[in-house]
Amino acid sequence: MRTWMKTFGLAALLSGLGSAYGQSPRSPSEQNGNLAPGGAKGSQQTQPREDAAAQGAPLETAPPNVPEFKPAFPGQTRAPGVKSRTAIQVTEIASGFNKPWAIAFLPDRRMLVTEKPTGKLFIVTPDGKKSPAVEGLPPVDGRNQGGLLDVEVGPDYAKSGLIYWTYYEPREGGNGLAVARAKLVDGPKPRVANLQVIFRMQPTLESTLHAGGRLVFTPDGKLFVTLGERSILPGRVQARDLKSHFGKIVRINPDGSVPQDNPFVGRQDARPEIWSLGHRNILSAALDSQNRLWEVEMGPRGGDELNLVGKAKDYGWPTIGYGEEYSGEPIHKTTQGPGMEQPVYYWDPVISPSGMVIYSGTLFPEWRDNVFIGGLSSQALVRLVMKDDRVVGEERLLTDLNARIREVVQGPEGALYVLTDASNGRLLKLTPR
Repeated sequence: MRTWMKTFGLAALLSGLGSAYGQSPRSPSEQNGNLAPGGAKGSQQTQPREDAAAQGAPLETAPPNVPEFKPAFPGQTRAPGVKSRTAIQVTEIASGFNKPWAIAFLPDRRMLVTEKPTGKLFIVTPDGKKSPAVEGLPPVDGRNQGGLLDVEVGPDYAKSGLIYWTYYEPREGGNGLAVARAKLVDGPKPRVANLQVIFRMQPTLESTLHAGGRLVFTPDGKLFVTLGERSILPGRVQARDLKSHFGKIVRINPDGSVPQDNPFVGRQDARPEIWSLGHRNILSAALDSQNRLWEVEMGPRGGDELNLVGKAKDYGWPTIGYGEEYSGEPIHKTTQGPGMEQPVYYWDPVISPSGMVIYSGTLFPEWRDNVFIGGLSSQALVRLVMKDDRVVGEERLLTDLNARIREVVQGPEGALYVLTDASNGRLLKLTPR
């Protein structure tokens, strides 16, 4: 393992470690080309960043893509910049992953790590030893944004041994997101047994984009699954259609059955799994200390959104939003509409969010209840300071790595673990120095 120190600041700027990464004409969330897995070797110590943000000015200074779209309330975008006071140690646990996507902790502190395009799942020890690929997983459609995505350890794992994962399932006529579960059989050649597919996104569509794929278990034993709207127009127009899973968050039981208190149960014009609608593509979701579900979804060019998810709520995509097509053509006539929710916060330019955790540990007391989001095009770990369900400060961490951050989770000891999105992706651990 390699270790280096940082507090993300002036020395990094002076040494030229920080870099900005502009948007691509393609979706900034999932460009095929990966950045070189940079980052310091050995030990390094830097000082807090000194810039306009240190004086309480907005962290984001680049011009918006859609300047005519104005926030609906003060503080909805471009929050003041803040700086962490704690010096941070970054340790490389393991490397050599092919575009890793997700991390989940087993009870013994080993980690499950997925590889998106290959469809492989690995078990990684705390000191970085990787198992052979877990055998028995179903085939995936690994084109473009497809493949093996999220993984979670079942809430009753100690008894059942069940793990859950999402993937692009190849189907006749296209593909769709699926959720599977199976018993993890540990050992020198790990495998899964008794595999069940418990949920399938409907309808099937020939698209390699925007299927969502994050899993969030709740304390009452339910499972949220985030679903994208497939990007292409035939899918996009279904994001607010209750007869389609596209652009929805669904809520199911761990066996795939539908909870009877879901909001659309019993309606002939709606799929009963649906919890919320009007989403674009959600790769970031987490519970807060009150067990409320938050999500951060990809906008197009401008308009990434942080939302507090409510039962039966409509978040408006594609009718309202704060972005535009990658071509520069308009998508929305307005940013507000009757019966449609406003985001708690939005970004323009985008951060391209993937992975999310709301910090509840004790290793970083100043970070308690802060939101952490992986940033792909922004090449940062984005930190949001919250007060009364509003964003009051924003920080960009790990910018000196020059790496797309795919995933962030909190470990059982309170450290943060992140994955870099690259053909030689790395698993990193953040602790106080």
